[in-house]
Amino acid sequence: MLRSMRMMVDRGPGDNPEQFFNVLQAMLFYIDEFPERLHHPKESNLLFPRVVRASPSLMAAVERLESDHMNGEKAVRELQHLLLAWELLGEPRRPAFTEQCKQYIAFYLDHMRLEETVILPEAEKVLTDADWKELDAAFEKNCDPLTGKYPPDPAYDRLFTHIVMRAPAPIGLGSS
Repeated sequence: MLRSMRMMVDRGPGDNPEQFFNVLQAMLFYIDEFPERLHHPKESNLLFPRVVRASPSLMAAVERLESDHMNGEKAVRELQHLLLAWELLGEPRRPAFTEQCKQYIAFYLDHMRLEETVILPEAEKVLTDADWKELDAAFEKNCDPLTGKYPPDPAYDRLFTHIVMRAPAPIGLGSS
């Protein structure tokens, strides 16, 4: 989703600003709705405490990730506001959104990289089968349509389909 957002921003509204703003609004809504409200709380409440208990040396990494989680929802809301300002107030508001969006994407990809290169490898080493069973059960309830791993929740599947069908090719299947 983040890379698709970046492609949309780089491409700009072109001849179809209504489609452009609609797709970006849906993408930001997805990020606010799924990772911020469903995924991150499970990491904070279930995964991170277990990993830190088993590997206290990861406390600094977990504190950074927790700080990211605490600021993530606010950052998405700010992007939503900046996008709406661009749509309603015009081109003078574009640079603020574009810059903030690029910073947010870089921040989020860095956040994911820390999870994938530090937290998850350590979790694989130190967590028990019982830990993984509980974590898997909790995260399976999310049914993120982007993973392809779980049967999609109809609500998120509908949102994902909305984005894919309206985002212009090659980002999605919509008209260019």
